[in-house]
Amino acid sequence: MKVLVTGASGFLGGHLAEAAVAAGDDVRALLRPGAALSLDTGVDQIEPVPGDLSDPESLDVATRGVEVVYHSAARVTDHGSRAQFFGTNVAGTARLLAAARANGVRRFVFVSSPSAVMDGRDQVRIDESVPYPARYLNLYSESKAAAERLVLAANSPGFTTCALRPRGIWGPRDWHGFMPRMIAKLRAGRLPDLSGGRVVHASLCHVTNAVRACRLAAGSDDVGGRAYFVADAEVSDVWALTAQVARLFDATPPTRRVPPVLRDALVGAVETVWRIPYLRDRHSPPLSRYSIALLTRTGTYDTSAATRDFGYSPVIGQPDGLRQLRAWADSVGGVDAFTRYVR
Repeated sequence: MKVLVTGASGFLGGHLAEAAVAAGDDVRALLRPGAALSLDTGVDQIEPVPGDLSDPESLDVATRGVEVVYHSAARVTDHGSRAQFFGTNVAGTARLLAAARANGVRRFVFVSSPSAVMDGRDQVRIDESVPYPARYLNLYSESKAAAERLVLAANSPGFTTCALRPRGIWGPRDWHGFMPRMIAKLRAGRLPDLSGGRVVHASLCHVTNAVRACRLAAGSDDVGGRAYFVADAEVSDVWALTAQVARLFDATPPTRRVPPVLRDALVGAVETVWRIPYLRDRHSPPLSRYSIALLTRTGTYDTSAATRDFGYSPVIGQPDGLRQLRAWADSVGGVDAFTRYVR
C-alpha cells in the first residue's frame, strides 16, 4: 500500500515507518524542515515530503495517491499555551483530515491517548464506554480529546477513521519519553516515592505492540468511527516497576517518601506559578496534576474491543522489552547517552 506517516522523526512514528517499509509498503513521511527520520533501517526507501501540520499545501502534496494515513505527530510536551497545543493537535489534525479526504485516502489511523479520558481519579480496567471528562488535567489531554473527536466524526463511507489509545509507549529509540525521563531522575536522585503508600497500577504499551495495533487497525473493516485502548499484556505496579527499572539502569530505587499533603501542596504552588506565560510557554514544570496523576492514580485498560475488531494481541512482553531496552541503551553508548536529552 501507499502510506503516509506523520511524526516519523519521532519515536512511535519512526517505528511505524520502519515497520511499513519492512512489510513492503510504499512509504511517505511528512517531515518538518531540519527534521530527520528516526529509523534504524529503510531510510532510503522512504519518500520525504517537507512540510508540517500548519501548512495545508504540504498536506495536500503528502496525501496525494496515499491509501492509508498513520497520524502520529503531536505536541506532547508538558508545557505550552492553549494556542500551541490546539494549533498542532486539533487544527493540524483537522487540516490533515481534510487533505486526506480530498485526495481519496481510504483509511486514517490516529494515535490518540488514554489522557483523552483521564479525570484524575483511579481508572481500573476501563473500556471505551468511559466518556470524556468534564474537566481535563492539562492542555495536552484536552487537545488530544478534541482531535480524537474530529477523527471519529470524520468517518464516512470510503473514508474509515479510527483512534488508538496506547499509554506510556516505551522501547528502543525513545529519547524523550517517560522512560528516559524517569531513569534520568532516578540516577540523579530526584524521584522520591510519591505514592503515599498506595499501590498504583498502570497499563503501558511497548512500541512494538503499538505499531502492531496501528497496522492491524489500518487493515480492518470494523474500526470506523471508533476509539480503542491498546496495551501490553502486563499490568504494572508502578512503584515496583520503577524500582526494577532503577536497578536495571544502574540507579537507586526511590526510598524517600513525600507525604500526600505536602505533595499536593507543592503541585498547587507549582501550577499557580506556571500560569505566568513566560514559564508556561517555554519550560516544563517540575510537578503538575497530570504528572502526579500518572504516578499516583491507577490507569488500566480493557483491550478486548481491539482484539475483537482487529485481532490485536501484544507480541512482546515486559521482561523481554526491558532486556531489549537495556541492550539498545548499551548499543548507543550506555545509560548516560540514552538519557542525555532529558537531563
